[in-house]
Amino acid sequence: MDHAKHALAKVPELTLAFWIIKIAATTLGETGGDALSMSMNLGYLMSTFIFAAVFAVAVIAQIKADRFQPALYWITIIATTTVGTTLADFADRSLGIGYAGGSAILLALLLTSLAVWYRAMGSVSVSTIASPKAEAFYWLTIMFSQTLGTALGDWTADSAGFGYTGAAMIFGGLLLVIVLLYYFTAVSRTVLFWGAFILTRPLGAVVGDFLDKPVAHGGLAMSRYGASIALVMFIVVCGFLFKQRPARVAH
Repeated sequence: MDHAKHALAKVPELTLAFWIIKIAATTLGETGGDALSMSMNLGYLMSTFIFAAVFAVAVIAQIKADRFQPALYWITIIATTTVGTTLADFADRSLGIGYAGGSAILLALLLTSLAVWYRAMGSVSVSTIASPKAEAFYWLTIMFSQTLGTALGDWTADSAGFGYTGAAMIFGGLLLVIVLLYYFTAVSRTVLFWGAFILTRPLGAVVGDFLDKPVAHGGLAMSRYGASIALVMFIVVCGFLFKQRPARVAH
């Protein structure tokens, strides 16, 4: 196996199972991040440092891995969602930037990451991730997208006044539009992938908030620990039920 195929084998094939687990992982990022920052009273900044350390270790392990390892890949994804949750909350609430300001800054960072990645590698398609450098861009971009998703979800549910269920319907509807574009148009698959990847995060964020926020605020008031454990179990079961294969390198 050549280097390109060897490296690409660490990126999963994009199937329905991938997107189901991705949404569950982003929801876990919200409940898990809130559990550490709020339930354990560590605060947004300390929680961000903790999750950022986990994220850094996971990314290094992912890049150094010699083949696709589903468990390691999803641990890294979950690490990006948890650090994204606490980082966005710290910027929006502790620094007083606000949801709209935080979303705008994070969108700029995400677009800059994609632009630099494209300029350096010639493509931002996951089918061209065949080197440690491309993987580093991939994970940095994902981290920005997860953080943006948290801020965007909070802005839609709270500032825009749609509530958790209303926001979930909005983001779910936008994902449906992407699905329709995928099957019935010739829109770039790379553009659709990143659009879907970004939108699954605010969807997970508002679903996570719906699960653990007080009833008076429109949530179900579930235990953040209980919700997080249930989501972990769901992801593990999906991992056993749906065999994930590595994506193929673009030739």
